[in-house]
Amino acid sequence: MIQGVLLAAGYGRRFDPSGRSSKLLATLPDGRSVAWHAAHALCTALPGSIAVIRPGHEALAAELRDAGCRVLESCNAEAGMGSALAYAVGDSAGADGWLVALADMPWLPVNTIRAVAAAIDRPERIAAAACDGQRGHPVGFGAAHGAALAALRGDSGARELLRTHPVQLIEAGDDGVLRDIDLPEHLQRVR
Repeated sequence: MIQGVLLAAGYGRRFDPSGRSSKLLATLPDGRSVAWHAAHALCTALPGSIAVIRPGHEALAAELRDAGCRVLESCNAEAGMGSALAYAVGDSAGADGWLVALADMPWLPVNTIRAVAAAIDRPERIAAAACDGQRGHPVGFGAAHGAALAALRGDSGARELLRTHPVQLIEAGDDGVLRDIDLPEHLQRVR
């Protein structure tokens, strides 16, 4: 089983430097939050997906649960993306692999998520969605990478693994695999 992991522990400081509003709770034109959309797509493709958040974010946890995620709160997640991913991998150590998506990417196509998960056909495989040859998200890791993922710390995420191992690119034909929400004006998807 490939375990879906949604990383939702970031601070989003570029979206609101004051820290008063969360980009993950910002609503898209349909009235649903950024985080809900990202979680819903992941859980539609991989039921039983988990989301990692910082403690004390009840509104975010409720959005993620509503979209289908099991929510993990981690104090270590405050240290960055790598620490949040390590926590999720540690929680699901028996998985055949992990598919990692980001909560600030609400336009990931469900079929692309499924295709990347299906590409994890060997323990050593790493696969990622792409658009016009540019690597994006989600990214999948076979079980052979579990120890390295569980040892991640800080905010660099799995960059080193992606740099030092071959990555099979799965062409999505959709720029949703590249687009995240960093600023309020990014809430409108214009193609």
